[in-house]
Amino acid sequence: MATRQALLDAAERVFERRGVSRTSLAEIAQEARLTRGAIYWHFQGKADLFNAMMERVKPPMEQALRQLELPPDAACDPLENFCAQMRFSLTQIENDAHIRRVLNIAMLMTEYVPELGSVRARHLTARRQTAQRLGEAVANAAARRNIALPASTTEIGELLHGLFCGMVTDWLVEPDFSLTQTTMRGVKLMLRGLGLEIDDSALASPPPARGQAGDQG
Repeated sequence: MATRQALLDAAERVFERRGVSRTSLAEIAQEARLTRGAIYWHFQGKADLFNAMMERVKPPMEQALRQLELPPDAACDPLENFCAQMRFSLTQIENDAHIRRVLNIAMLMTEYVPELGSVRARHLTARRQTAQRLGEAVANAAARRNIALPASTTEIGELLHGLFCGMVTDWLVEPDFSLTQTTMRGVKLMLRGLGLEIDDSALASPPPARGQAGDQG
């Protein structure tokens, strides 16, 4: 396990310096002061190593979405829970240097060349699942309020996913604004356009006590 962690740490450093497609396994091995054989003992190749790097961090949005899938709680308003989980994931990105580094690699330093086909597949799967769960969370909140949404669940999920990914990408490129505050203002405006009003206190509230969204596993 110590060797595996050393390889993942080294991969992060080299990926961030050179980009994923330009990094060779030999460079990662050299950075870790290990042999290429050590890499192949733990990973099938560079794509497998990259995916393991992503799994180790457990992107905050994926954690937040799992919380939204917990059984309904009559005392918990689904819209407030949705906003709290989104805010919590954004705050993690802003405050956790390790998460920022991995997201920077994944979103800005990765080219989907043929050898990274499984990386692209992982990204597409995560994107589809995230958009679906975001749309379903808003649809559940609207149903709780007996509100008919002006767009389909799929469309709402795609719009929210685009908002979050766009804001995170822009912030990683130039973090000269508050990612959490600015994105959550955008969420509030989007929800208002869908007929779902929420006050500022809900946007600033921590996630409900049930579940541990911040657990890195």
